[in-house]
Amino acid sequence: MKPFSSLKVPIHFRHQHLPCRVILPNGITIVVVENHSADIIAARFFFRGGTRWEPRYQAGLFYLLSAVLTKGSDRLSSMEIAEKIESCGASLSAHTTSDYFLVSLKTIAADFAELLKLGGEIIRSPSFPSPEVELERRLALQTIRAQKEQPFSVAFNQLHEAIYQNHPYALPLMGTTETLHQLGRYELVRCHETYFRPDNLVVTIVGKISLDRAIALVEEGMGDWQSPPYPFPFIEQPTITPQPHHLTTIQHTHQAVIILGYLGASVQQPQLPHSSDYAALKLLSTYLGNGLSSRLFVELREKRGLAYDVSALYPSRVDPSLFTVYIGTDPSNTEAAITGLWQEVDRLWQSPLTDVEIQTVKNKLLGQYALGKQSNSQIAQLLGWYEIMGLGVEFDDEFKQDISLVTSSKALEVAERYLTHPYISLVGPDSSVSSLTQLLHRRHPLNPNRKAKN
Repeated sequence: MKPFSSLKVPIHFRHQHLPCRVILPNGITIVVVENHSADIIAARFFFRGGTRWEPRYQAGLFYLLSAVLTKGSDRLSSMEIAEKIESCGASLSAHTTSDYFLVSLKTIAADFAELLKLGGEIIRSPSFPSPEVELERRLALQTIRAQKEQPFSVAFNQLHEAIYQNHPYALPLMGTTETLHQLGRYELVRCHETYFRPDNLVVTIVGKISLDRAIALVEEGMGDWQSPPYPFPFIEQPTITPQPHHLTTIQHTHQAVIILGYLGASVQQPQLPHSSDYAALKLLSTYLGNGLSSRLFVELREKRGLAYDVSALYPSRVDPSLFTVYIGTDPSNTEAAITGLWQEVDRLWQSPLTDVEIQTVKNKLLGQYALGKQSNSQIAQLLGWYEIMGLGVEFDDEFKQDISLVTSSKALEVAERYLTHPYISLVGPDSSVSSLTQLLHRRHPLNPNRKAKN
C-alpha cells in the first residue's frame, strides 16, 4: 500500500475552498478547507484499518471497535460523552469500512474546539468498558443472524467469499458468528494499540475556520501524541486468482436474487495511457446501473418488467474491487433475469458504446460527483478518504480528468479485460436454482460445479 501523500502545502498558502495539507512532526496529516459560507465545521479522523487489516480469525474486530469506541474514555463515561455531544447539538460517531476506520464530527464553529478535543480524547484513550463490549457483541450477533434471512445479504456474502477466497475482503464487515465469539475487550485494546497512532492518522477539517487555527487545535489536543517505537504493520495480502463458478442458496422467498460478479481493478492501480482501468470501470458501472435512466433499469425493469430491484455496484478499494450487477425478480422469471443481466454485461465487450452514450454517462457521473461535494461533511469525507487510501487530495482533480479521458475504445478494452467470465450468486426457491442449472448447462459454463447450500 502507498504511504500517505507526501506533498506539504506551505502554511502561508491561503485560498478558500482549496485543500491545504500539513504533516505535523509526530506524523499526523491534516487537510483543511476553509469555507465561511456556513457556521458549521466538519472533521474526520481517518485511520488505516477495517476489514483489510483483520486476520480472518478476527473478522469483525474493527466493526466491534467502532461500536464501542465512543462508549467511554479514561476520563469520561459513555453517558458523559453523550451529554457533551448532545448539549451543543453536535454529532460524533465511529464507523469502519473495508479499508479504513473513521471517526466523524460535526458542530457549529463556536463549539468546534471543545468537540475536537473530545474527539481526540476518545481516539487516544478509549476505555472499552466490558459491559459495553459484551452488549455490542450480542447486538452484532443478532444482526448477523437476521442477515441470514435476507436474500440480498446472503447472495452478496457468498459471492464475496467465492471471489476473494483467502483475502480479508471475503468476509463480511461485521465478521461471522464464529469470529465474533472470539472477540472481547482484550482484542479491542490490542487493536487500538496497534493501529491508533499519529503516523497512521489523517485529520480533515472543513468549514468556518482558518488553516492556522485548525492546525493549532490539532496540535493542542494531539501534538504530544507519539508513535510507538515499532513500525506500522505491513500486511501482504494473498493473490486472488479468479475461478468463476456459480453458487446457490435455497431460501423459500417470494423473490430470487441474482448477482453476477467480476474481479475488477483497484483504485490504486497505476495510471495507464489516457485513463485508468478504474475510471473506465466506474463509468461502465454508472452506465449499467446508476439511476432510473441506467441501461439495466430501462431494459430489464421498464421494458421487460423483470426486476423488483436492479443495479450495478463497483466500490473503490485498496485491493482489487468487485464489479457486480444484480437483480431481484419473481422466481418464475429467474432464467430470463439471469439471461438479461448476462447479455447486458456481455454487450459492453462485444460492441463499443457510442460516442453519445459515452458522453452522456460521463456527464451523469461527473455531475453526481460534483453534487456529492456540496456540504462540509461531504468534502471532509472525500478528501480524507483519498488521503488515507494513499491517493492524496490531488486525486479529486485526477479522477475527473481520468473520467473525461475514457474513450469508447478504452471502455471496450476494459470490459473485455474484466467483464467476460462472471461468478453467479443466486438465492431463491428450488425452482430458481433449477432454472439457473438448466441455463448454465445450455451455455456451457467454464466451471459447472455448483456450490449449493440449503
